[in-house]
Amino acid sequence: MKPKPCITAQQAAELVEPGAILMVGGFGMTGNPVSLVHALAERTGVRGITYIGNNVGEVGLGGGRLLRNGQLDRVIGSFLTSNREAVAAAQAGDLEVELLPQGTLAEAIRAGGAGIGGFYTPTAAGTPLAGSRPVKVLDGVEQVFQKSLKADVAFIRAWHADEAGNLQYRMTERNFNPAIASAAKVVVAEVEHIVPTGSLDPDQIHTPGCFVDYLVQNPLSLESLGTSADVAGSGKVVSEARMTMARMALAELQPGDVVNLGVGIPTLVADLITPEHQLVLHSENGMLGVGPEPASGGAFDYPVNAGKVPVTALPGASYFDSSDSFGMIRGGHVDVAIMGGLQVDNAANLANWAVPGKPLLGVGGAMDLAKGARKLIITMSHTDREGRPKLVKAVDLPLTSPGSVDVVITDLAVFRFLDGRLCLTALMPGVTLDEVAASTDAAYDVAL
Repeated sequence: MKPKPCITAQQAAELVEPGAILMVGGFGMTGNPVSLVHALAERTGVRGITYIGNNVGEVGLGGGRLLRNGQLDRVIGSFLTSNREAVAAAQAGDLEVELLPQGTLAEAIRAGGAGIGGFYTPTAAGTPLAGSRPVKVLDGVEQVFQKSLKADVAFIRAWHADEAGNLQYRMTERNFNPAIASAAKVVVAEVEHIVPTGSLDPDQIHTPGCFVDYLVQNPLSLESLGTSADVAGSGKVVSEARMTMARMALAELQPGDVVNLGVGIPTLVADLITPEHQLVLHSENGMLGVGPEPASGGAFDYPVNAGKVPVTALPGASYFDSSDSFGMIRGGHVDVAIMGGLQVDNAANLANWAVPGKPLLGVGGAMDLAKGARKLIITMSHTDREGRPKLVKAVDLPLTSPGSVDVVITDLAVFRFLDGRLCLTALMPGVTLDEVAASTDAAYDVAL
């Protein structure tokens, strides 16, 4: 096979013209081609870039460096709130942002690489992110149209490459990289190791060399991992009330369930799971069989979860890319999703991704999970910081998913939707019915 040119990061950066559409792999900084992006940041005359990726790196790191330089005009992504400078640029009108649910973003890239013009998806139907896109009812389900995405140049990150451009990824570094490798006119792969053609087992190649145009060898550095560099960055907030909610959520799960845990209180559930529970944890960035956090170490040594925290892999674990991961979710192969909430109403509608007055820059995988999981459990404080009820008659925050909630667990009580009605089914220790009534706007039945 003809070998692929091996070039420098600076030569790769010269492939990006002013006004180009650039796709960048990675989830957070995991699997992010940092050296390529930073080389492009040195070409300050290259501006007007449309940047497509799950996120815009971190502050001053990865795509965050392009942003700081003023090289980005537009971003199409899923979760930008982890970069405060991206939030500020959007608020100031200096950055145009098109926000897509994470699974829709992954599928739009995959579709672009597969020569498909677009597709209909139930994710985001009925929400502000549907915008003015065409809507159809297919098999009784409202679905919104999403156009596929393509780019002029793609920067991706892999672990091994052979000289023919065949790629292997490591653990959760796969994420968006395989789909992005297929969806650009010119693809540059930043890799840790380059080996002679034929050295890689053909049965273990994740991206065939026909998708790759150039190789750049660049070892990972601690700096390139950002907040995932060490497990100490997990930042969990633990209290007895939160742990009680986590224990109640765990009690909702059945042996054999495939479970996705959102950020915040749901992450505490993972600390309570034992092998006897026989649960399989799913992380939307591309992992089944998530284990507990390691005692020490970082993304040099371990996979990361959707909270960008290093985790261990249990026996039987598997890794896959983001488009496969969200195919599992939309296809109903995730039994339970546990996530946080800002509001839940009497129609089982969920709002959990945006509040008025703040830029809508961080939907992530919430809409996909709320729509696709067979059972949706919401854990949240009963009132917001101003003491206003979060269980309401009708949500007035931006909608995440209509009619999807099955169970709500708050610091005061447990509620279920039974025969279409919200029912209080348990009180937290020391809480009275009067206390719940005083802090709840939604109508509900008592079924203790």
